Amino acid sequence: MSEPVRVVVVDDQELFRRGLTMLLGIEDGIEVVGEASNGIDGVSLVVSSVPDVVLLDVRMPKQSGIEACVAIKEAVPMTKIIMLTVSDDEADLYEAVKSGASGYLLKDSSIEEVAQGIRVVADGQSLISPSMAAKLIDEFKTMSKPDRTAGPALKLTERELEVLRFVARGLSNRDVAAQLAISENTVKNHVRNILEKLQLHSRMEAVMYAVRAKLVELE
Repeated sequence: MSEPVRVVVVDDQELFRRGLTMLLGIEDGIEVVGEASNGIDGVSLVVSSVPDVVLLDVRMPKQSGIEACVAIKEAVPMTKIIMLTVSDDEADLYEAVKSGASGYLLKDSSIEEVAQGIRVVADGQSLISPSMAAKLIDEFKTMSKPDRTAGPALKLTERELEVLRFVARGLSNRDVAAQLAISENTVKNHVRNILEKLQLHSRMEAVMYAVRAKLVELE
């Protein structure tokens, strides 16, 4: 039996935090190892417990989720972070990605979606709530000025561009593999090559880069 994904929940709303902790506690393969009510206490807890994944609210007292995200990535870079918030503001999403978050989910997500998001992020992938992904794509589609940094993307192969198109639509590695009739490991290799060629650090950064530079056509 594989080790459970160790999770810390940081949210200033006590009822939500404790309810989420209880529900995650009955999910297979997930173990909540601690919770905190603000960013400062959350960072301290994460540094001391070194969980696999942290669920962070964006707006909290004492220290915001974005500030806590930066502090956590500096102290324990291997810990993955999912922003779990009511904020559907694109600016918060951008700041979360820049700060090192691997995921951005809205609080109206089901417990099944949150649990699956934890597993996906723990596996090294990234995710965005579908509604936020749609807003993000619409935002970038309105941009008419290509990014000057698009040069490295010219090195992408046709298959890598194909993988990037699916990733931009929010498909997981497994779903991309099914669409292209290739193995999941092959997809992971393509994603890794894409990030290296674009000099980026996450799937979300790759999607933002690609859409802004008009390297990917989205319907």
